Amino acid sequence: MKRFLVLLAVMLGVGIGAAQTTITYWQYDYKTRVDAMNQLIAQFEAANPDVKVVQETFPYDGYPQQVAASLPAGQGADVVQLFYGWLPTWQRAGYVIPLPEQYFSATELDANFAPVAQAAKVAGTWYGLPTAVRSLALFYNADMLAEAGYDAPPATWEEFVEIAKALTVKEGDRFVQVGYGFAPNGQDHHLLREVLVRQFGGAPYSDDNLTVTYDSEAGIEALTFYTDWVTKYGFAVPEFVPGNNGYRDGFRQLENIAMIVDGSFAIGDVKKVAFNWGVTELPVRAGSDVKSNFGSFFMNGLTPNAAKDPAKLEAAARFLKFVTSDDAMKLWLDVVGELPASRTLIADPELAADPIYGPFVRALDYAHATVFVDESGQRDIMVDAINEVVLQGTSPAEAMKAAAAAEQLLLDANR
Repeated sequence: MKRFLVLLAVMLGVGIGAAQTTITYWQYDYKTRVDAMNQLIAQFEAANPDVKVVQETFPYDGYPQQVAASLPAGQGADVVQLFYGWLPTWQRAGYVIPLPEQYFSATELDANFAPVAQAAKVAGTWYGLPTAVRSLALFYNADMLAEAGYDAPPATWEEFVEIAKALTVKEGDRFVQVGYGFAPNGQDHHLLREVLVRQFGGAPYSDDNLTVTYDSEAGIEALTFYTDWVTKYGFAVPEFVPGNNGYRDGFRQLENIAMIVDGSFAIGDVKKVAFNWGVTELPVRAGSDVKSNFGSFFMNGLTPNAAKDPAKLEAAARFLKFVTSDDAMKLWLDVVGELPASRTLIADPELAADPIYGPFVRALDYAHATVFVDESGQRDIMVDAINEVVLQGTSPAEAMKAAAAAEQLLLDANR
């Protein structure tokens, strides 16, 4: 009888292994993220032997281009990871599809995921889910602070300026150590837009996100304060360590940068350094209790490739649910350092009190997720405004006015 069934399967073209569905997962290449996903894939495949997941990764700078070249041709990923700020562009291009209602309840997603995850929607429809969310905080080299006589990190921006100046070292005209890792193209454009503009009393956009509003007195004061770190106080140096990740390399490896602003995703790598370090909530202005932060996340979405075949779509949906489960978020926290996206896990008081994760968790209460229409274009505009001031000598008022006009054109063209 058994021999008959095997022969029947062969005749029908159904081999013993043919019941296994293979899906492809794409994300950008970042070691801790790849390691975490490899562990999740192993766990998923052990519990779901009918599904095989192939992870493929790409350098960050070329990742969006790889997606743009592959998905329209019907090639590439079935499940894809993307920055939430890319969603409007990717949704318009058809790179991701709405989460199928037969597998995902919008009501349950609204109830289970942190409020910042609402940015994974377009026009009220979910297009993906995050495994983790992020906020910003100030990383500091505790050894450098101690050597300079400081036993605690700055709580106000005024204290930050004082400490950063004290930790800057020059030999002649050459900087050998700087107090702050200046990174407009890193996280600093978020720091300026969502933190400093708000702390100086403004808002970057109108409530409906249709109008740029940082071309204001508050916005100009914020840009002036930030660029003064280079032009007035001299504790920040553009391209002190060259490259988009130069500020991180200077802090973690070269140990010639005392403080940086970075996301919670950096925790996993910072843990590997040999010196004493700490992390604290972003400072506030002296005499003010206005806190602000930038909340963000990478999300996992389904592509049109997954929708070509019902079995593949079901397998992809099952995998997406698995990598965004509470257990997956706990693993991601341990391996990568990014915060859980689950309301339940974020509300854990033990996590909020943790000396490393706590500053990021507490910041989620007052974080803003910029509603981008073109994340890379909007980032470039803010970076250009900063560089115009520190490299070309343009006044902050002129730079902010030009940036607002350019970004408004971008908003209008993509609405």
